[in-house]
Amino acid sequence: MTRSVAQLSFDRCNLQDLSLEQRRAHHGQGEISFRRIVERGEVSGPCNFIDYAVVPPGASIGEHRHRSDEEEFYLILEGEGTMWRNGEEFRVRKGDLIRNPPNGLHRLENRADRPLRLFVFELAVIP
Repeated sequence: MTRSVAQLSFDRCNLQDLSLEQRRAHHGQGEISFRRIVERGEVSGPCNFIDYAVVPPGASIGEHRHRSDEEEFYLILEGEGTMWRNGEEFRVRKGDLIRNPPNGLHRLENRADRPLRLFVFELAVIP
């Protein structure tokens, strides 16, 4: 089904106004605060979702992988953490944009003493 731009439901939001849910992310440690901002079909591009997440100290987004027709990006808004991606471990901090490629195995942990805030964008791979 093709939607016209007028039918698309997402226009804008302010992160300060979002109500966040508590959840365990991909069987990670502890709970994160989370809000799905955009779902597939709410924007005109090949976006599966856009999430906002707050990972408190000691918590993590557990190890997981996406399908071959999905790729994911983490944009670190605040804080720092440790990322594992396809066997590589590296530090992430405010301003980092990290690509999790199709079928890529990854996880993110907050070992710092302040929250790690990020956007998670999942895009559909266009053949």
